[in-house]
Amino acid sequence: MNALNRLLASTCLVGSSLLAQATPNTPPAPQTRALLLSNATLHTVSGPVLNQARMLVLNGRIAAIGGAELLEPAGALTLDLQGKHVYPGLVAANTTVGLVEVNSVRATVDSTEVGSVNPNARALVAFNADSERIPVTRSGGVLAALTLPRSNATGLVAGTSALMQLEGWNWGDMALRPEVGLHISLPSLRALPSDPFDADSVVDMRGTVRARLRQLDEVFESAAAYAKARAADPGNTPLDSRWEALLPVLRGERPVFANADERGQIRHALALAERFKLKLVIVGGADAASLADTLRERQVPVIIAALNRLPLRRDDDVDAIFRLPAELARAGVRFAIARNAADGSNERNLAFEAGQAVAHGLDPAEALKAVTLYPAQLLSAADLIGSLEVGKLANFFVADGDPLDIRTRVERLFVQGREIEMRDRHTDLRDKYQQRYGR
Repeated sequence: MNALNRLLASTCLVGSSLLAQATPNTPPAPQTRALLLSNATLHTVSGPVLNQARMLVLNGRIAAIGGAELLEPAGALTLDLQGKHVYPGLVAANTTVGLVEVNSVRATVDSTEVGSVNPNARALVAFNADSERIPVTRSGGVLAALTLPRSNATGLVAGTSALMQLEGWNWGDMALRPEVGLHISLPSLRALPSDPFDADSVVDMRGTVRARLRQLDEVFESAAAYAKARAADPGNTPLDSRWEALLPVLRGERPVFANADERGQIRHALALAERFKLKLVIVGGADAASLADTLRERQVPVIIAALNRLPLRRDDDVDAIFRLPAELARAGVRFAIARNAADGSNERNLAFEAGQAVAHGLDPAEALKAVTLYPAQLLSAADLIGSLEVGKLANFFVADGDPLDIRTRVERLFVQGREIEMRDRHTDLRDKYQQRYGR
């Protein structure tokens, strides 16, 4: 075997061993026994905080919320939480959890398709229910995630995302909303003066950007023309899976999530949405505060993709990104707080992104909504998750304090009324090395 073959063989073995690994957690059976939480501090999110409250869970859903008048049903399991805090599961609205295992190992990355236009790519069918990242993410109270396809370096249309419940045997069990929206990326519209390019290179770059923007416009033009042709003469118009995937978007049934940080990118996304009557959601939104009036008037929400990052420009205030949620809240723009989709391994830290916003002017109640109820509303899942309300799924966690505070510990997890084992790769390594040092 020559050197190249040995390298290929070793790469395949590494990829296979990583793919063979699976989370040790076994999903519990559906809830059959009533569950009553008592003496709890319930953070309903959509309403007031209830002290010394009770919550009844039946068949995986919240059946009743009240006080001492809420009686224990016969045969129910009663948990006395002794004043501990109960929160609805956090919602990660911008992530690749379930699609990426190890970023540096290509065999475990299934978030990006070849080519620049892939509207027919579906995150749902690529979701790995056995990902080691899922229990690690749950340990931070994140119980639902919008897992999404991503564009490559020259990509424009990445595909359709899925809202997944982070517990279950397979993607069929875990899908809350199998197809949420189409994800597109807009190229950067600026060249920094400090970039080491000569004048001719900058001209070439701008020409490339214009060509990519024109290609993005042509995608929607082609899909609109295809829709008209199919409606007029379906028998003689061949099916095209790419344009078929765009029809719900053109009908306004699904939103378009546009990755756009810069003012120019956001303006282009707004123009595209106005031209084709699209339901638009801005993802990233570093410059969104400068266009807040327009975003509010057009009712375009923003998913802020990470607060713990550098400002967009060298001359921006050092806390420009940290202040963004508070500025959007004051301007009346709907928003949610998420993390950078490229960093799915740290999705467990979602609550701390919202905590940064509190430290920079955002009301704590709004910050909690920004990672629970608001993303659920933006993802058309507020009837299922995002708050503690009668009729919603019993997806919640128990903590010893405020989850936006890094000192707080998440102690128990429940998904559809079933308690989930809090064991993951991190806790296994902790237990292993505690033995090493005799603890």
